[in-house]
Amino acid sequence: MKNTILYLSTLLLLTISVRAQDFKFALVTDIHVTKDSLAYNDLKKTIDQINNTPNLSFVLVTGDLTEEGDRESLNKVKLLLDRLKVKYYAISGNHETKWSESGSTDFGHIFDGDRFKFEYNGYTFLGFNTGPIIRMMDGHVAPQDITWLEKEFSSAKQGTPFILVTHYPLQDGDVDNWYEVTDLARKYNIKAVLGGHYHRNLLFSYDGIPGIINRSNLRDKTDNKGGYSLYEVNKDSISVYEHKIGQNPKKWGGYSLTQKYYAEDNSNYKHPSDSVNHIYPKIKEKWITRIGGTIYSSPVIYNNKIYVGDDTGLLTCLSLSDGLINWTFKSDNRIVGTPAVEEGIVIFGSADKNIYGIDSETGKQIWKYPTQEAVLGAVTIENGIAYIGASDHTFRAIDTKSGKLVWEYAHVKGYIETKPLIYKDKVIFGAWDNNLYALNKRTGELLWTWNGDLTRMHFSPAAVWPVAAHGKIFFTAPDRVMTALDAETGQTIWRTKESMVRETIGLSADKTQLYSKTMQDSVVCYSAIANVPERIWATNVGYGYDHAPSMPVEKDGVVFGSTKNGLIFALEAKDGNLLWKHKIGNSLINTVVPLNNKECLFTSAEGHVGILVNLE
Repeated sequence: MKNTILYLSTLLLLTISVRAQDFKFALVTDIHVTKDSLAYNDLKKTIDQINNTPNLSFVLVTGDLTEEGDRESLNKVKLLLDRLKVKYYAISGNHETKWSESGSTDFGHIFDGDRFKFEYNGYTFLGFNTGPIIRMMDGHVAPQDITWLEKEFSSAKQGTPFILVTHYPLQDGDVDNWYEVTDLARKYNIKAVLGGHYHRNLLFSYDGIPGIINRSNLRDKTDNKGGYSLYEVNKDSISVYEHKIGQNPKKWGGYSLTQKYYAEDNSNYKHPSDSVNHIYPKIKEKWITRIGGTIYSSPVIYNNKIYVGDDTGLLTCLSLSDGLINWTFKSDNRIVGTPAVEEGIVIFGSADKNIYGIDSETGKQIWKYPTQEAVLGAVTIENGIAYIGASDHTFRAIDTKSGKLVWEYAHVKGYIETKPLIYKDKVIFGAWDNNLYALNKRTGELLWTWNGDLTRMHFSPAAVWPVAAHGKIFFTAPDRVMTALDAETGQTIWRTKESMVRETIGLSADKTQLYSKTMQDSVVCYSAIANVPERIWATNVGYGYDHAPSMPVEKDGVVFGSTKNGLIFALEAKDGNLLWKHKIGNSLINTVVPLNNKECLFTSAEGHVGILVNLE
């Protein structure tokens, strides 16, 4: 009798334990709220329906909460999500990181961080950002986030089941360093990776790790219904349902929680290939230094030293000869724009809402100029004046020695990330408001603006570094058009979509040729002299699909270029003949700095600074 009671008691405890593991939650993704949009109403209906759904434990919100990443829209979404009756956990998507007036800092301030960790019924949920920050490139998991993942995995009790939450799918073509995450994760008990981005329901395998992509919250074109996902987790499986507004949920997929889908061994899974390096064996890495954080700015050289800003807010000074670090200076937030140096002072902007002047030898702060918003723009210096734009709708000219304001133009409609062009009496720059601006460089007076009848903010000439010659301003934009303007009036001289170029342009040393990357494989060269679009040559470099705003740069008759997936290449300027290619990792290479026709200095989103040399 006693044994029977003990058996029944044990069975009851086991039953209670199993039931305690069962839970339900909702997942909402790709909301795309704007300052005034139907998306807001779709989200409102979703929240009302979730609040009327019984037995939900929490809600996951997996990115692209807004269309333009602006603070107003983020706050609108936050106010709605705060109406949920259960706790919610949110991560950002590419629309909060690529298009972001705050340099992707507002999201963390509003939602209390850009990654999360929580435990529920024995499962540990880890949500993290998959970028990219400001630059147009593939998704990217920052080194500091990979370090965080490793710490969370290794510190957990052995066998702990994890569910990862991202925006981008963790696969080639979506996240450039997906393999760093999957190689790390496969050592642990990962049950699923949940996310969005594709706006539809799909089951994926991320190097064997189960992945679930979820529909957008936006209403369907077929039945005009918004919707989201419902999840059920029990001892055997995780199941996902589509729940359209006003309809019953429909199960469409799931995975076993008892089956092992992957092994720790990663040898059967794809990794980026560096086979191109064997084709050009004379191209060598003279030195490479990893400085830590993701780098979105180009390097600058002054007195045989290199200066680089990174995603953690560090300005690093390295030796040009060997890459050894001389000193670092820490700002309070990420550095996106490329610095500039003159007369021993390094000047850069930070997302901490300051412009800095730093002693180039010691790394000591000389001055700091406060702004109202993040400073994402690159710096151009001429004759003791630093020109730089910020996200407070203001473009400034600052005395390099004193850090005092010379003038400001406070009527920019959007935020600024580009490197300003100084041409004759003008300073010229684009902003994320469809406009290209020309100001008097001595007074800041507005001379003209151009917007080419662009209708979408996303088509702005805002990331490209414009160039000028022969009385013309040249640039390319996300509308895939190369444009030439009259420098005096801002009137359009010519525009061409012939080559499908995007956000990259370079000028030859003799100012007769323009260079730009197309979005598929090729570099093109156009005349900078002609008053009509005149293509001189086109070369198939074979880099695949590319939309990174890395400018082609000519030095001593060689055009150097780079891509979003780690490739650096060199072409002959006169005819476009391909000289060589070399792959550095698999992430964004920023605009390179040629030292001569044999060497170039580079920075990468993987946190690397280095020099390539052609030994031929």
